[in-house]
Amino acid sequence: MMPITHIAKHKSQEPLELPGFITRVPAGFPSPADDYMDKHLDLNEHLIKHPSATFYCRVSGDSMQGAGIFDGDLLIIDRAVKPENGHVVLASVNGELTCKLLDVNNKCLLAANKNYLPMPIHEDAEFSVEGVVIYSIRDHHVRTR
Repeated sequence: MMPITHIAKHKSQEPLELPGFITRVPAGFPSPADDYMDKHLDLNEHLIKHPSATFYCRVSGDSMQGAGIFDGDLLIIDRAVKPENGHVVLASVNGELTCKLLDVNNKCLLAANKNYLPMPIHEDAEFSVEGVVIYSIRDHHVRTR
């Protein structure tokens, strides 16, 4: 199971404007990016489609690494998106929240790590999809202690 360690609602406020670029920045040799400053970028505009149905959670564990979700990532979850087969979802199974791939055809939740078995959704289980994961955010900053 990929446990959820923190949940927070999206708080729609003033746009979060950050400096933007007119071109993509290469991931290789550093470039003088300041020369390309053009406008501001509002992350709410790009990441949040349904503000009143959006919330965030932080995950722990390695069961979703194959889907690019790693321990400590912040997930943006949208309740307004209809969950479909193959979607990464935040699900509640018998009162425990987990992040998994939804397999509607086989009535189970799948990890994106071969070291984890599928989680069958039994008829008598308390099961609900809390929302569809639309983005994951990873902290790439290296910290020294």
